[in-house]
Amino acid sequence: MLAVLLLIGYRASQHKSEADRERPPADSGQVQSSDQASGPDPASGPELAPASDKHAQETDASESEMNIDVTRDQVHRGDLLLVNKDNPVPEGGAETEAVNLYRHKELLDGFGLLDSSIMLSPDLAEKFSTMVDAAAGEGVKHFIVSSGYRDETKQDELYRQMGADYAMPAGYSEHNLGLSLDVGSTLGEMSDAPEGKWLTENAWKYGFTLRYPANKTAVTGILFEPWHFRYVGLPHSAIMADHDFVLEEYLAYLKAQQKASVTVDGKTYEIFYFPVAEDTTLHVPAKGSYDISGNNTDGVIVTVRL
Repeated sequence: MLAVLLLIGYRASQHKSEADRERPPADSGQVQSSDQASGPDPASGPELAPASDKHAQETDASESEMNIDVTRDQVHRGDLLLVNKDNPVPEGGAETEAVNLYRHKELLDGFGLLDSSIMLSPDLAEKFSTMVDAAAGEGVKHFIVSSGYRDETKQDELYRQMGADYAMPAGYSEHNLGLSLDVGSTLGEMSDAPEGKWLTENAWKYGFTLRYPANKTAVTGILFEPWHFRYVGLPHSAIMADHDFVLEEYLAYLKAQQKASVTVDGKTYEIFYFPVAEDTTLHVPAKGSYDISGNNTDGVIVTVRL
């Protein structure tokens, strides 16, 4: 059960999709706004506070604020980096911990491999295993990984084979970043197989998002890829699922709104966007354990678990 409370006004304009096809419906209890009982229009998103409420008014910093030192290069590190045709993998940002899964069979838990060349970081392999183990508990268990981390040489080969509609040039692919993987099913095409349908409906619960859905081609510039899943982490994947955001839209939303609050499985998070142009100290109006990710363009997102 997941409840989402967004505390600021949803004024950011959403990109219109090229197609009108709806994504599969989420579980009935997936998302609730704070006033759901009064019957708000679900298409309008959760109710938001006025823009003037952005960033809580400063009180006693020792009680309600964290000061976090960040460097300029933090903009180009983290799980929320936007990599697309306009935003390349940052220098030094490529995955460095990826291992050959065929040679590390201890990491193969609940899924198979298309061939012996597949590479993933142990951390991402573990996150994926947790997700497919949950699927197996519902009788969906024919997953294979067909691609994971790719170096620029392999990405260039793929780009030449498939073209710009289905692949990015070397240095502009999430596969070079190491946070994406292509998932298949031994039962058939992912658009029809139980594995594809299960991931489309449930991947957000485990921090993953379908990166190139059919109704967002105008935003992503990539045709529908029912096999390509990107790790962004919770609670971000939950908000993206609630609002039918792809990563481009979600990062634009955070930048425009600057603050959001969300509760996922009983855990409350506050999320803040800060522009970062140089080494600086962030004054975060919340206290708790936190993660920081850059957006790979102009700022960072601080996610605080209260």
